[in-house]
Amino acid sequence: MAFTLALIGSLLWMGIFFALFYMRQTPESKVRKRILTMMETAEKERERAGSAKNTKKVKVHDPKEKKSFYFRIIKPKVESTIDFFHSFTPSAIVTMLENRIFRAGKQNIWSVQRVAAFWAISVAFFTGVGFFVAQRTNYFVTQQFLIMVAGGVFGAFFPFILLNQKIAARQKLLKRQLPEFLDLLCVSVQAGLSFDASVAKITVRMKGELSEEFKHMQEDVRFGMTKQYALAQMAKRCDVEEIYLFTTSVIQAEKLGTSMAQTLATQAENMRERRRQYIRAEALKAPVKMIFPMVMFIFPSIFIVLLMPSIMTMMKSFGAMQ
Repeated sequence: MAFTLALIGSLLWMGIFFALFYMRQTPESKVRKRILTMMETAEKERERAGSAKNTKKVKVHDPKEKKSFYFRIIKPKVESTIDFFHSFTPSAIVTMLENRIFRAGKQNIWSVQRVAAFWAISVAFFTGVGFFVAQRTNYFVTQQFLIMVAGGVFGAFFPFILLNQKIAARQKLLKRQLPEFLDLLCVSVQAGLSFDASVAKITVRMKGELSEEFKHMQEDVRFGMTKQYALAQMAKRCDVEEIYLFTTSVIQAEKLGTSMAQTLATQAENMRERRRQYIRAEALKAPVKMIFPMVMFIFPSIFIVLLMPSIMTMMKSFGAMQ
């Protein structure tokens, strides 16, 4: 009886869950999906045209490749599954995923459809895990239902946890690379190069996330975007306070006509000072972070080395007295 009630409750909850998601899907998400599909198609056609120009050869498609098991069975099934789960994803989740992918710097690698499908699969998977765990316990039906709901909630937050970790790691790397990049940029501008030429020289020799962001900014400028808007978009992608300050100062220097070399020198010194303050703050946190490993691993070893001889002597003395 309990198994039947739990099964009915889980199916009912899953039905309500997906029904609410499907009802909240707005026409804007459908339009956005169609635009993204058109952009991906245009990008693939552009890549094919570029590869054809570079190789100057006409690629002959192998008929066996078209009839392979992957193209006939696996790829259509995967794409249909992704589209199915993406149709149940609400527009608010899609917009949030777009923002997180944008901040993670994976807008050209990760698609919203795939991440949204992963989110829906995560919800379904962890809900099933919660249902399986609940059936292995001797709890009441309501408790089993709460375990299943907890699994679904964890599955809903799990993809966002992974994205937040990726964003945090990327922001930490950007903060670490920014002072060095600004020092090189300041020296190059003071040597007589323009801002754009200095950025181009540094990005060729320097590798990392920050260099890739500046390359992306230069590509946006070459495609017709203004430098101010490209810098603002770069700061939005990075979502780091130091980069916001840097881009704001550069935009103001260009608008007001002030010395770019002086502006960059001030920003480089400011970023160096902020980096030193960050390192000092992390150093002050080190004693607090060392308490747990000391209590768990170091103190027991010290107590064993210091107290064990005394304990053994006391045990021998009590044994002799008896």
